Amino acid sequence: MKYALLFCTPVGAEEQSPAEHAHDPRFAAYFDEARAGRVTGGARLRPVSDATTVRVRGDEVLLSDGPFAETKEYLAGVSFIDVADLDEAIALAARHPAAQDGGAVEVRPVWE
Repeated sequence: MKYALLFCTPVGAEEQSPAEHAHDPRFAAYFDEARAGRVTGGARLRPVSDATTVRVRGDEVLLSDGPFAETKEYLAGVSFIDVADLDEAIALAARHPAAQDGGAVEVRPVWE
């Protein structure tokens, strides 16, 4: 089954670049395990300060800086995985440093 893992980081948490992740042994261990044929794609997102939200109201396009909503967490990245079932997806998500550092990892099935 295919799932999206949505990595959520607490607002105000230290923002790490992909290069910093590459030197963090926790991320290295997680990605080594995840790359064993289960991760099929994904991306680390730029900081929430770089986000632009687009809304359409009637015939007007409204733009605002920042994330789509005021929250205590924001979406920091996404991975797509192909695993046997939800239990395996949850086990993989639970080992991600985002989940272990006070953030969250949302596991969502992908339409096929």
